[in-house]
Amino acid sequence: MKYVVRERLFAVGDDYWIESEDGEKAFLVDGKVLRLRDTFELKDAAGQVVAVIKEKVLTVRDAMKIENAEGDVVATVRKKLFTPFRDKYHVEFEDGREWEIHGDLIDKNFTVEQDGHEIAEVSRKWFTIRDAYGVKVADGVEAGLVLAVAVCVDQLVSHND
Repeated sequence: MKYVVRERLFAVGDDYWIESEDGEKAFLVDGKVLRLRDTFELKDAAGQVVAVIKEKVLTVRDAMKIENAEGDVVATVRKKLFTPFRDKYHVEFEDGREWEIHGDLIDKNFTVEQDGHEIAEVSRKWFTIRDAYGVKVADGVEAGLVLAVAVCVDQLVSHND
């Protein structure tokens, strides 16, 4: 399944619908205001919270954490320290899984891999909408979690511009 995400609209207080490739509203990114750090809720089309995304404070390198609807941390997204030739981000899950994110993060052309297998691809190439990119999620992979990671990467990369 492919989703359309408008970039750089993820500012605190901004809300935005992530749409399916058919133009259906799939997930709402709800930017929370009056918080000391960037916080976003990702809600499905029915309004149920799928993930809460928060910027981690007081870390050596930028990081964001993803919580479930109950407030439990399920993953942390951060830039890898030693990546000499290209940007890489790393997702560490509380259950021990890890995802690697690599490619051209600024231009939104990158892949997400687990154990060397591609589970998602992010690209501007699929859509003609300006300031948007697509997120293609492999079958059997939780779309909400992949989209939450994409929001984290977008936010972290924009902070480092």
